[in-house]
Amino acid sequence: MRKLSPSPFLLLLLGTLFSSSSSSLSAASDTLTPNSPLADGDTIVSANGTFVLGFFAPNPNSNNRYVGIWYNKVSVLTYVWVANRNNPLVNITGTLSLTANGTLIITANDSTVFWSSTGSSTVGNPVAQILDNGNFVVKDVKDDSLQFFAWQSFDHPTDTLLPGMKIGWNLRSGLNRTFTAWASLTDPSSGPYTMVMDVRGYQQAFLWSGSKRTWRAGPWNGVRISGVPEMKTYNIFTFQFVCNQEEVYYTYGLKDPSIISRLIVNHTGLVQRLVWLDKSNQWNVFWFAPKDQCDSVSPCGPMGVCNPNDSPICDCVQGFVPKYPTNWGLRDGTGGCIRKTPQDCRNGTDGFVLVREAKLPDTSSSTVDMSLSLDQCRAKCLGNCSCTGYANADLNGTGCIIWRTQLTDLRVWPFGGQDLYVRVAAADLSPTTEQSHHRGTAATIIAIPVTLGTILLLTLACFIRKMRRKKRVEFPLASFTNPCNYQDTDSKDLELPLFDLTTIVAVTDNFSAKNKLGEGGFGPVFMGTLEDGLQIAVKRLAKTSVQGRTEFRNELELIAKLQHRNLVRLLGCCIHGEEKMLIYEYMPNKSLDVFLFDRTKCALLDWKIRYEIIMGIARGLLYLHQDSRFRIIHRDLKASNILLDKEMNPKISDFGMARIFGGDETEVNTRKIVGTYSDTCRQNMQWTGSSLLNRMYLASGFWC
Repeated sequence: MRKLSPSPFLLLLLGTLFSSSSSSLSAASDTLTPNSPLADGDTIVSANGTFVLGFFAPNPNSNNRYVGIWYNKVSVLTYVWVANRNNPLVNITGTLSLTANGTLIITANDSTVFWSSTGSSTVGNPVAQILDNGNFVVKDVKDDSLQFFAWQSFDHPTDTLLPGMKIGWNLRSGLNRTFTAWASLTDPSSGPYTMVMDVRGYQQAFLWSGSKRTWRAGPWNGVRISGVPEMKTYNIFTFQFVCNQEEVYYTYGLKDPSIISRLIVNHTGLVQRLVWLDKSNQWNVFWFAPKDQCDSVSPCGPMGVCNPNDSPICDCVQGFVPKYPTNWGLRDGTGGCIRKTPQDCRNGTDGFVLVREAKLPDTSSSTVDMSLSLDQCRAKCLGNCSCTGYANADLNGTGCIIWRTQLTDLRVWPFGGQDLYVRVAAADLSPTTEQSHHRGTAATIIAIPVTLGTILLLTLACFIRKMRRKKRVEFPLASFTNPCNYQDTDSKDLELPLFDLTTIVAVTDNFSAKNKLGEGGFGPVFMGTLEDGLQIAVKRLAKTSVQGRTEFRNELELIAKLQHRNLVRLLGCCIHGEEKMLIYEYMPNKSLDVFLFDRTKCALLDWKIRYEIIMGIARGLLYLHQDSRFRIIHRDLKASNILLDKEMNPKISDFGMARIFGGDETEVNTRKIVGTYSDTCRQNMQWTGSSLLNRMYLASGFWC
């Protein structure tokens, strides 16, 4: 039988038809039309492949099916939006369809509707499209502007705020954009935690747990959110707050579009800003809140100030005293504070005390006038007997916020806060408070040229001095500014890099609990990582420390002059007002006591490692006692003060109690008990002298 072969014309025709069909499907891979519903198992992908929309089941042990959006180029499956979060399809498959009038619906095989896009505007020729920013929109097929949508998923967030999304109100339509946590890691239904924009008074965002407020972000101050001072250090994001007659919302963007970032409320009640790390294939927590006791709403009550770095954390504003002293003594400051002296508004003698670096109090009952200067704001407050305080609405110096109720949820930051002026009676003003206000402008005019001149002279002097020195300290850090000088220290031979407070706060995540390594008599120690990848340990002087200030000066004087492989390396210091910190190289294996007093870790110390540790300590002591420029007795040598680097090399640390001996001295008197006060031996308290030969270790408390 003769075989029939297709003609070339027929092959060309079929090829053209298949090619056209394939091109049509490819072009429409990011869209749905009324004639092309999305079945369970199918997906649509945004034009550049960033986001995917389809059916999914977050819990492998459940038959619940949802329609959602997730990242396509992130190796960890991450959902950013769920349509039917509170009404899943159970044990059945479904379809996502677009009706002829532009409404999206999820239906089961029996046509039961499980979800629909409520609030959609009618569209003549609708098309649904997943955009490259993660927004799923319904629009007219002929509208390519991507500005006017009949409906969009960005108006109905779940737990995630993507760049370009808004949290806040459309005042014209009444739409309130909030985002609510999942109930659990595998259950996308609405959990108890919700982030909401409060438009009462001066607008601010709150995190709610049911009917309870758990964290207040604070108002926008023209530069950043008042309750998020870390935004001052962000250099990869852009932020915007819009407040007009039509909308009140907050949004953010990315300066580098290649960065992947999201803001979420997670199921545990944390607000987290996450960034994707390609090298490690994981989400990194860039920032989170709440993170300390002062982040809870008003822990110190009305007119109380919270400072997590103080103990106790609550204090009263100047001119106020605890309302319930007994509770205050029990570390319960929620009752707040009351005035020492009643206001005498009619006589016009009231004044204001300044609270620096403040997170502005709750602004729900405040009033705002953006046309007033700070001086006009003060006058307006004084002219109203119910005014309790005022502040600039904008950090650039414009706008006026006035409070007429008690100030609540007030806290202070180590940096990035604002000036708040609290009204008090004349009797409770310090002598300089009012004078400083009237002299402020003149003082500023005088201070600026004087300060600039002083800085110029000091810079020139330091440059000449450095050129003359044979030995020069070099430290390749972006945070280096000038030689570190402490006011009580003879700094003739002291040159150390000075770290900026902003840098230290950023690398330690605002001294967060997760970065805390421990605490001693000096104060807490935190871990951080600088921009160049160098890990550091930050020893922060506690304000309540009895020993700390002397130790701080001692360590600056001594360790800066010592260089030895078995002594801890002091990288620099940070002095900013009351903040005093020492920055050391980070020891990943922590201290010797961690190994000696742990049965499991103790087994890791074989004889060779023990021998090397002993020899290293001995070499360090020999250097201190005999080979260094100064004869130094440590006086607080114990296992917890022997640090171990990644190769288990010992480093003697904590020179706060050390003493310098003269070249021919063998004894020196001391009036201070050495060691951390809480663990100093009773037996040591009888000693008042320290002998180089006889009492070296006994006075150190080594035998406790």
